[in-house]
Amino acid sequence: MKNRLSKILASNGVASRRKCEELIFGGKVTVNGEVILKPQHMVDISKDNISVDGNKIQKVEGKVYYILNKPRGFVCSHDKERFKNIVIDLFPTKYRLFTVGRLDKDTTGLVLVTNDGHLSHKVIHPSSEVQKEYLVKTNLDILPEQLEKISQGVSIDRCFVKPQKVVKVRKNTLKITLKEGKKHEVRKLVEQTGQQVQELQRIRIGNLRLGNLEIGHYKEVSLQDLDPIFE
Repeated sequence: MKNRLSKILASNGVASRRKCEELIFGGKVTVNGEVILKPQHMVDISKDNISVDGNKIQKVEGKVYYILNKPRGFVCSHDKERFKNIVIDLFPTKYRLFTVGRLDKDTTGLVLVTNDGHLSHKVIHPSSEVQKEYLVKTNLDILPEQLEKISQGVSIDRCFVKPQKVVKVRKNTLKITLKEGKKHEVRKLVEQTGQQVQELQRIRIGNLRLGNLEIGHYKEVSLQDLDPIFE
């Protein structure tokens, strides 16, 4: 059965739909030995020889889903030549996994890991408006005026980011809830006040919570377990 090249790559665990399109536009994907530059190119994975960076794509028989409490120092990337510690190395599995969205190297907490490109696209697409909640520990007591400034938002890459909710938990700890997905957005929100982020942890995606999962550990979940993300 034929389908769009970008969808075939995503549904067979190469990466998210957006990343698959970038790979195609970058000339990284071949079909029967020919470089294809159009994501909408129609292919049949049971008949066509599809490769990414010279590696043949095999049809994935099943979808898998994991939640991980990402340790500090690990990167959400597939680039093993550039990064020493990548999240996917924590998973001894036959499936070609990828992370749904990203946390930066120094941020810990909840990460979804899967081979389901459709789910990944649904979670990270702006139209889904999935909330992400972060627990932030700063170097100094957070003053009321600093809390108000964080609540008012900040401009990042010519785009204004405003939190959905900001709550002070303790004198130097707060929770920030966002729907955007800008790089280092939580750190920039806090650091605009002169505070320094000491620890940053994502504790919730939608209604899916990290809970008591230990740092560096992961557990397999079902697609039904992930339904709360979109509630």
